[in-house]
Amino acid sequence: MRTYGAGSGEPASPTTGDVLPPTVSTATGTEGRSRSIDIEPFPSSRRLVVAAERAGRRMAAMHALVELDVTTSRNLLTTSDRPMSFTAFVVASVARAAAAHPDAHAYRDWRGRLVRHQHVDVTTLVEVATEHGPFALPHVLRDADTRDVRDLTAELRAVKADHSVTGTGRMLDHFGTTLTRVPGLVEAMYAVLARSVRLRQRTGTIAVTAVGMFGAAGGFGIAPLTLMPLQVVVGGMTWRPRVVDGRIEAREVLDLTVTFDHNVIDGAPAARFMADLRRLIENAELLRTDDDEQA
Repeated sequence: MRTYGAGSGEPASPTTGDVLPPTVSTATGTEGRSRSIDIEPFPSSRRLVVAAERAGRRMAAMHALVELDVTTSRNLLTTSDRPMSFTAFVVASVARAAAAHPDAHAYRDWRGRLVRHQHVDVTTLVEVATEHGPFALPHVLRDADTRDVRDLTAELRAVKADHSVTGTGRMLDHFGTTLTRVPGLVEAMYAVLARSVRLRQRTGTIAVTAVGMFGAAGGFGIAPLTLMPLQVVVGGMTWRPRVVDGRIEAREVLDLTVTFDHNVIDGAPAARFMADLRRLIENAELLRTDDDEQA
């Protein structure tokens, strides 16, 4: 019988010192499985995410996880003569609710004063193609509270088709990922953005993100607050039983996560914001025409 032990002349484990049998090696692993390790530079796009999360550490996240019946809105979006974006519909609805409840997206400036915007600019991420691969480009939809879903849809599709039409896209083309490699630059930039009222006029106060990672299944996406005091994550959609007019029906239900900064808003006003948002989305108020309302 062949034995393994100290002094046997067999290869030893680099971590435990135990002698390994011939079928196991540090190079191939059990039964010839490769145990190679890939090491590459940290992606520049992720540096932006890390810096944004650090900028949001001063905020006290308060999450609302809600299920919304979007059967009506989905039907109206898909049967329109020109199909519209569901993300654009959510952006428009969130912006209308925020305009009615300015405390929901208020924040504190560098002197600790409370700042409320009487207009609503919403930042969303548009995945664009670059020479380094897909990149989640932040794009600000200006005055989203006064624009219709069709207009917002057209803008998002234009950015998707050609990211150079937006300022952040042109910056991406000009600088690429160079700026993210300068030590401390991105962190300093976000620290200033978090407290500057003037720069907030450019970046907006609300973020709407469609995670798109749940596929055909439901699920909530919970993300930490970054620069925005109000953050909305569009999660999964599935068909679920719901009671409609006393009958059980299959309805399309959206999982939506809304995160507030508890430093500037309490639960009661946040609940009133959520009530208005639910009404806007479930009743598809921004998609209905005069004929729909009369019917």
